[in-house]
Amino acid sequence: MNDFTCVVFISGTGSNLRAILEAIEKGALSGVKVAAVIADVDAPGLSFARDRGIPAHVPLADYSTREDWNRALVDCTAHYAPDLVVLAGFMRLLGAPMLEAFRGRIINTHPALLPAFPGAHGVRDALNYGVKVTGATVIDVDEGVDTGAIIDQRALTIRPGESEEELHERIKVIEREMLVDVIARRARNE
Repeated sequence: MNDFTCVVFISGTGSNLRAILEAIEKGALSGVKVAAVIADVDAPGLSFARDRGIPAHVPLADYSTREDWNRALVDCTAHYAPDLVVLAGFMRLLGAPMLEAFRGRIINTHPALLPAFPGAHGVRDALNYGVKVTGATVIDVDEGVDTGAIIDQRALTIRPGESEEELHERIKVIEREMLVDVIARRARNE
């Protein structure tokens, strides 16, 4: 089987990236290769990638306009000819050039059961609203904010008195498992 190539976008520690790479090492993502990691900031997760010999880029730092950054992001990503672009905790909206170049091949994770609680504060918003059940979602990325087609969702019950940080850590566990499952299904063309 030929490699199913992914480019992973991150903004932080790279816990989702780590889950993907560990799944590859354990054989749970047979045939999947992370060709590069791209971040919008000098994120700690970049070191994790570099330590494993994976090219890591921060193209945003080199461009003063959003338009230039969007074009550079497309060029940098296209260099690796990915079958799939995985937004794994990437905290920037992608521009039209990226969406046009990779339409149908970009997925994103979100720490809530979409379409409820889109945006950067899904965990906090769910707690503030008082829901009893929340979870994680993987979507196909489109032009909206967390509005793409839902690929998979997993729910969990909010514990009484649970803090935002505690809940978010529990959501991250199911988010990582689900992300690996979705990538495996895409690699198998399901």
